Amino acid sequence: MADFEHERLDVYRTAIEWLTVTDELATQLPRGRAYLADQLRRAATSVPLNIAEGAGEYSAGDKARFYRMARRSATESAAILDVCRTTKLGDPQLALRGRELLLRVVAMLTAMVLRLGGLESGSGSGSGSGS
Repeated sequence: MADFEHERLDVYRTAIEWLTVTDELATQLPRGRAYLADQLRRAATSVPLNIAEGAGEYSAGDKARFYRMARRSATESAAILDVCRTTKLGDPQLALRGRELLLRVVAMLTAMVLRLGGLESGSGSGSGSGS
């Protein structure tokens, strides 16, 4: 059975691992924090989805754009972990595991974008279209 290109990427597999941690963390959040669980799930899901989209592109610029979007979602996820930590929500050890995975994902995505030469486009302030 053939693999999709994104399935061969370490960053994709790490992002999927992060997604499993996210699901467990989100289920630990109290009902009154459903908005936080939803935001965490959406940001975490966006990481592997954008990696897969980028891997499916042909041009370096398009690949880099999707990898930058994945990186932004990963850093958003890290900020949500900070919110959980400071408000004492969820298992701190699980959140620490998630943070370690996110650090790896962000480092790999940064290296991929730099290798593709796609850091200059859309990385500044005020000119991006958002995600």
